[in-house]
Amino acid sequence: MLMRTDPFRELDRLTQQFLTQSGTWSRPAPMPLDAYRAGDEYVIAFDLPGVDPAAIDIDVERNMLTVKAERRPRPEAEGARMELSERPLGVFSRQVMLSDTLDPEGISADYDAGVLTLRIPVAEKAKPRKISVTAQGEGRKQIRA
Repeated sequence: MLMRTDPFRELDRLTQQFLTQSGTWSRPAPMPLDAYRAGDEYVIAFDLPGVDPAAIDIDVERNMLTVKAERRPRPEAEGARMELSERPLGVFSRQVMLSDTLDPEGISADYDAGVLTLRIPVAEKAKPRKISVTAQGEGRKQIRA
């Protein structure tokens, strides 16, 4: 049986794994996210498969949202001879600047099926509202702001 081999393929994979996917506390790797508005809240979904929810840290300071997570080796793999390892381990981090139109006090977090979902409500001051205008000689009229 003939096999076509590329001697540099494994070197490229290892280089990619160690330089870009593995993160340390001083140099965390990025994590992919989706962000969208759903009604009166913003939703941010981070991909964190295989991360223990206890290893996720979420902070908000001023308007900067910081999410850090650490993927550790599986306990059953410790002491075992690793045959192939392509899943990145280490620290992942992402910072998102929140606008003044969001309410950081009302952030809720949910972790399900490897996806961390943050829901951030829109601040009351940013929601559309009606303003009453009184005209001389006429009754009150509603104008949308």
